[in-house]
Amino acid sequence: MKKLVKSLLVATVLAGTAVAAEATDIIVVSHGQASDPFWSVVKNGVSQAAADMGVNVDYRAPETFDMVAMSQLIDAAVNQAPDGLVVSIPDADALGPSIQKAVAAGISVISMNSGSDVSKELGAALHVGQDEFDAGKAGGEKLKEMGGEKGICVNHEVGNVALDLRCEGFAEGFGGEVTVLPTTNDPAEILAKVKAALSTDPEIDTIMTLGAPLAGEPTVAAVAESGMEGKVNVASFDLSANFLQAVADGKAAFAIDQQQYLQGYLPVTFLALNAEYGLMPGGNVPSGPNLVTQDKAAQVVDLSAKGIR
Repeated sequence: MKKLVKSLLVATVLAGTAVAAEATDIIVVSHGQASDPFWSVVKNGVSQAAADMGVNVDYRAPETFDMVAMSQLIDAAVNQAPDGLVVSIPDADALGPSIQKAVAAGISVISMNSGSDVSKELGAALHVGQDEFDAGKAGGEKLKEMGGEKGICVNHEVGNVALDLRCEGFAEGFGGEVTVLPTTNDPAEILAKVKAALSTDPEIDTIMTLGAPLAGEPTVAAVAESGMEGKVNVASFDLSANFLQAVADGKAAFAIDQQQYLQGYLPVTFLALNAEYGLMPGGNVPSGPNLVTQDKAAQVVDLSAKGIR
């Protein structure tokens, strides 16, 4: 193992000075920028794991959701021959060849966040995240229990397989009529499109969004501005302090927490332990889903504001 070879340098003495072992190098390539509210929590987990494990970690992402740019970032990482590589896999067709190059080069790879269904076949050691379809289905079933009959799924990144699966799972679990509302990740656009949908079809009683800070918060505002509070249940994947406060206040139904801090923290920790000791969990690690309902929301608000939940 490369780390074990590196550690032999500890015993080397040159001109009377011991040469320190090279630190473990890990590269993280995600499709989400660290400036994004969701991905900033992932980055916080990455940074904390790097500090706790004493390893060098470089976090990289394309400037926008761009699979060509992301595959190029993975290729560049492979050329640097790190001890470990963490990747998200929103599009296996686009990213698969680059990930397989990393595996063929002998680099230990762990996938996180998206790609649980393709991670193993691409050669990754394991995946840290949640099954997006099942998480959507659980959310849909809960909203059906709450009396929902007609819903929309606000998808702010159509083409991202993970988000598409969330909408598909929601539709299956919900059972009623579901329409996908495609948007960009601009909160102002999301607010306007949700208001327009509610105005066009007053029978909509349920809205699922796929990201609390980007889509969940403006959707809650759209429902309020449309005079539909108490008539439309809003739920969202992921967390934000403001959306959690809306859940605590009864203005939103629940949030689906995939604990993305763990998605950043655990892969770096596992790869550091693998480089040092050859240790690796024997299977995927599910970081979610967990439904944060009104009775739990208040206690999570502070941690979300701190970038941990």
